[in-house]
Amino acid sequence: MRSLPDLGDPVTRVKHAGPDTLARIAPLLDELRARAVLRERRPGVFELKSRAFLHFHDDPSGIFADVRLADDFVRMPVTSRSQQADLLDRIDDCLSATETRATDRSRRRPGCGRDTR
Repeated sequence: MRSLPDLGDPVTRVKHAGPDTLARIAPLLDELRARAVLRERRPGVFELKSRAFLHFHDDPSGIFADVRLADDFVRMPVTSRSQQADLLDRIDDCLSATETRATDRSRRRPGCGRDTR
C-alpha cells in the first residue's frame, strides 16, 4: 500500500476503498464520471491522460482521496459533502490549468495539426 501525508499529519497507511466505501460516496463518483477528461479504470480509480490521477482509501477516521494536483499526490478527506465539494473544486481548478497549458502549447507549436491562420 502507498502511504502519503494527510495534509500535514504524519504518514499513515490506509486500505484502498472497497465497494461499501465507494457506495457511500456514490454521488461524488457520479460527479467525477461527468468530467469527460477523466477515465475510470476500475471503480473509484481515475486516470487523466493515461496517468494515475485519483483513487480512494478507507480509514477508521474516514474516507480519503489521493489526487494528483501537481507532480505528487495529495491526500484529502472526502467523508462529508463539504469535503467532497472541496475535492471537486480542487480537481476542476487542476483540470482547467491542465487545459490552459495544453492550449498554450498548441499555440506555440503550429506544426501539431492545427491551422494557425
